[in-house]
Amino acid sequence: MEQLNKIELRGVVGMVRVRTVGDRKVANFSLATSRAYTKKDGSPVMETEWHTVVAWEGGLITDLTCIDKGAKLYVCGRMTYRKWTGNDGQDHYDSEVVAAKIEMINEALTGQIL
Repeated sequence: MEQLNKIELRGVVGMVRVRTVGDRKVANFSLATSRAYTKKDGSPVMETEWHTVVAWEGGLITDLTCIDKGAKLYVCGRMTYRKWTGNDGQDHYDSEVVAAKIEMINEALTGQIL
């Protein structure tokens, strides 16, 4: 059986930090995805989830400077999980999306691969 670790998200960028590690750039950003539905009583509900994304420059990702707060993006990648111990001695867990492909979503740039 072939195993698969793939996630696809479309959402709006929140916090962004681009930095250089060695000779490559890396972007760490948050991406908000929303889901709208109606309860049984007819009242509307909007749920928003925040995802942590890491994107390394190279391959299908060539321009990290286009990732700005408020930008609408399509992100395709894989999930990764990390465990670390804080200064307080407690174990902490993080999950993040490691992006393999990012596309801008707007009228002028639909389908542009970063």
